[in-house]
Amino acid sequence: QVQLVESGGGLVQPGGSLRLSCAASGSIFSINTMGWYRQAPGNERELVASITSGGSTNYADSVKGRFTISRDNRKNTVYLQMNGLQPEDTAVYYCNVRGVIDTGSSHYPTFTSWGQGTQVTVSS
Repeated sequence: QVQLVESGGGLVQPGGSLRLSCAASGSIFSINTMGWYRQAPGNERELVASITSGGSTNYADSVKGRFTISRDNRKNTVYLQMNGLQPEDTAVYYCNVRGVIDTGSSHYPTFTSWGQGTQVTVSS
């Protein structure tokens, strides 16, 4: 019922920048938290950054000062601006969105959706 489409990954040299985008669509009543996770080979998926509907942000210590998360509520889109990329940032990045579904009735179930993942590779 809720689809996420990610874009913006790719190959970049150390010190470079990338911007990820994730657009949510479907029967959405409201969106609460939007976030980005990443998973490197052999590692568990970890939270990179999240942002609430009120604009409060949370970052992993490893990306503080380098990455910035933002959202456009009119477009149901979340962004991750990544600056100062390092080889250890190489991973598949996944968008995560949590909210409430619009069923057209008085029932408003919550949802959690994941994007398909986008590869970010930092290498010289």
